Amino acid sequence: MNNHSRNSTVAKGKANLDSTSAEPFPDIQQQAFSILILDISGEMQDLLKKGVLPICTMLKLVTNIPAAEELLNHYHFDLLIADINGNDLQDVKQVKSLLNQTKTKVIFCSIDPNVDTVLAALRMGAVDFLQKPFQLEQMLKSVQYEIQRRLELLNPAESAPKNVDSLEHNLGGLIGKCEIMKGMCDVICQIAPTPSTVLLEGESGTGKEIVAQTIHSLSGRSGPFVPVHCASISPQLLESELFGHTKGAFTGAHQAREGLFNHASGGTLFLDEIGEMPLGMQVKLLRFMEEGTIRQVGANEEKIADVRIIAATNRTLADEVKSGNFREDLYFRLNVLLIHLPPLRKRLEDIPLLARHFSDALAPRLKRSPLEFSQANLEFFKNYDWPGNVRELKNLIERSLLLNLPLEECYQKESYATKKLPADTAGAAKLELSQVEKNHILKVLDAAEGNKSEASRQLGIARKTLERKLKEWNS
Repeated sequence: MNNHSRNSTVAKGKANLDSTSAEPFPDIQQQAFSILILDISGEMQDLLKKGVLPICTMLKLVTNIPAAEELLNHYHFDLLIADINGNDLQDVKQVKSLLNQTKTKVIFCSIDPNVDTVLAALRMGAVDFLQKPFQLEQMLKSVQYEIQRRLELLNPAESAPKNVDSLEHNLGGLIGKCEIMKGMCDVICQIAPTPSTVLLEGESGTGKEIVAQTIHSLSGRSGPFVPVHCASISPQLLESELFGHTKGAFTGAHQAREGLFNHASGGTLFLDEIGEMPLGMQVKLLRFMEEGTIRQVGANEEKIADVRIIAATNRTLADEVKSGNFREDLYFRLNVLLIHLPPLRKRLEDIPLLARHFSDALAPRLKRSPLEFSQANLEFFKNYDWPGNVRELKNLIERSLLLNLPLEECYQKESYATKKLPADTAGAAKLELSQVEKNHILKVLDAAEGNKSEASRQLGIARKTLERKLKEWNS
């Protein structure tokens, strides 16, 4: 069935459905959006039908994978909601294999899923994985996000920041109204549909992975978004992880394994903290970028790989090249388009928007009411240096919701399970915010026995940021 026929089928679906449910998202309710619900247990169909029916133009419900396959062969669906049995990884694989030849996105839900099942689903390109029982609002937010993403994909010109008149701009997971963010979103809309490599530079916590995900979601690529944290994989395993290996390629290789390049075929491979990649691996990555081919460990033949590369680093790679820690030829290959993500202290007007966004998003999950932000909170947002950037802001909001405490108290607390605030903490609120920041950072550093790497990890900031602070304080 061609695209025109499929779109016609979707458009006619509304006539066959009758609903008296409330319209949760009236602004997007009239958009052509089709959903297939695969409920193997049969327990969730009524709930999901009631929730998603008002916001889609075609809705189909099935209770087994063959029935889902039959519908997918005859109709185009924008989204599949798959309720699977517990931790049945085979169900995840079967569902994902149905979608390999389509652009249908999938949201998984299951009761008590283990970490391996969730990670496997997300690695296969699932846009969300919800644990049952969940609130219907959680599911609807995931569905709403996919509808909005599809609208941006179909009408990028209408979604571009330059055409948005509202004070708040929201492109995928990027939120902001400052000129820096508007300019960055303009660039993202322009380059997303191209196959070009993108290099993201910015401090830890500025949202590099969210930018990469947004570029991928607007790219139109049918394959998955596959993130790889280069610093978290040992140099000995990184080659096998990326390129795969043949059976018997090395001791312990009892069976062949496809690497993440193969898994990302047709999609995007996000190489986070690429500055940590060993020089030997940099050579192999350079070959792929020059030739478009990969070779498994232990294999003789090379394979063509259709993968877009987005790389990110909290370092300045140009400086790493000068110091001999990064290959100059690979740097030039990666630096087709450089996007520098601004630290949060450079986009102060966005902080209230981000704070409200995190509060509204986190409160339902934590079964809390959204936070009310006082004028004192807003002043704190403006004057604090935010060394951990957006990640630190999100953590602060989450702590406040979890503990039902004011933001300023959550900022000062170090350990909520085993420690109590010292008697003089109440007076800390009267200190200058810069002094409060200094006291907190030095206290964490002291608890880490002077280990700057460990202190940086606990604070959620880059080691270079910590060292810059200490230099300023002559500590």
